[in-house]
Amino acid sequence: MRQISVLVVDDSALIQTLISEIINAEPDMHVVGVAVDPYAAREKIKALNPDVITLDVELPRMNGLEFLERLMRLRPTPVVMVSSLTGSGASTTLRALELGAVDFVLKPNIDVQNGLAELAADLTEKIRAAAAARVVRYVERDPAKSLSADTVLPAEASAGIRSDETIIVIGASTGGTEALKDVLERIPRNAPPILVTQHMPPGFTKSFAERLDRLCQIDVCEATSGLRLLAGNAYIAPGSAHLLVTRRGLVGHTGLSDGPPVNRHRPSVDVLFHSATETYGKRAIGVILTGMGKDGAEGMAELHAAGAFTVAQDEASCVVFGMPKAAIDLGGVTKIAPLKEIVNIILRRAGVAR
Repeated sequence: MRQISVLVVDDSALIQTLISEIINAEPDMHVVGVAVDPYAAREKIKALNPDVITLDVELPRMNGLEFLERLMRLRPTPVVMVSSLTGSGASTTLRALELGAVDFVLKPNIDVQNGLAELAADLTEKIRAAAAARVVRYVERDPAKSLSADTVLPAEASAGIRSDETIIVIGASTGGTEALKDVLERIPRNAPPILVTQHMPPGFTKSFAERLDRLCQIDVCEATSGLRLLAGNAYIAPGSAHLLVTRRGLVGHTGLSDGPPVNRHRPSVDVLFHSATETYGKRAIGVILTGMGKDGAEGMAELHAAGAFTVAQDEASCVVFGMPKAAIDLGGVTKIAPLKEIVNIILRRAGVAR
């Protein structure tokens, strides 16, 4: 069995040792080297050609984000960010994902040794996903050339969409933050309400929603319980709770649940999709984007069986094809499409495109 080779980049000898012990305890991966700063990492990458890099944000001589940007421009390599930054550093982590990091794990702030041991399964799972991920060269987008919602769909194409007619529910995980940004940036204000479950820890979803709100024509917020579903709005599941679709008469609302994790996740895509099936049935549109694992597959199959239109991102445009593939394998997908085509497909289905 070929092992995944990992380079650990961290300036703490303790963290280097702990991460190395976690990785080397797994039969399918091993640490080929460690580096204390980006300059040392550069030489190790040239000499060792690792399959995956674990990278700290706070490093001497050059911060991790600057190194990541250079790496993804010149030598795209799967990277899992490992940082002590938590909620206050959510924007830093989101920037790392934008630059091309596959995923991230958080160091515990207290009792690092025991805390990292508890995160061992999460770290090794994300290293496996990174090793199989599709990484691309990072290119800074020119905002002036970004495709606007009006370019995709003129504002007058449809009018008077009511939240009791149609909703769009979207699930994503690894690679999903950038995929969701690409989708939501192109949604016009007259589109049906959108509910999103992206696997992300507490403290990050609020920053993620605020970032999307700044970039998108539609209004984007972190969901709270009881929000009325309105056209031209997207609601992001908070990192601490499952997002639900509820009904009060003919009017849709958000709901939250602190129930146990489903498919090891809270929020879970399956929970969102199950609730959409119960409340909207065939009037829902389900979308599953890039991500590892199988969360959302059963829920999408339920939506599909209820007559809802469902779309899965295709393998070529996914960072990780796990979640879409699981949904396809269960027979719950109406259409498979590249990321760049999904917006027009769902808007056309919702009666917005002309």
